[in-house]
Amino acid sequence: MIVTTGPSVEGRPIERYLGVVSSQAIMGTHLGKDITAGFRSIVGGRSKSYEGEIAKAVGDVVDELQERAQGLGADAIVSIDIDYESVGSSMLMVAASGTAVKLG
Repeated sequence: MIVTTGPSVEGRPIERYLGVVSSQAIMGTHLGKDITAGFRSIVGGRSKSYEGEIAKAVGDVVDELQERAQGLGADAIVSIDIDYESVGSSMLMVAASGTAVKLG
């Protein structure tokens, strides 16, 4: 399935719009990651553990978008948007949405 942040797929006309698909993943953190991230915030540098968790959450929501779009008979999702929000003091929500389409 083609997944794009753009409003169209180059060289492929959109035959039909099938509707908006969306997905959310809420990830919690644990003490080990919090300690490592806290240390990184003091000395500088990247927190690979958090980056890995965010990448996994993004992958999960995009996979779920594709499943929902396939259920509608789509062969592409256009105008995908991915947002991040903190939930409480130790959780992060990754949300994605896009438009499921049938290409010509």
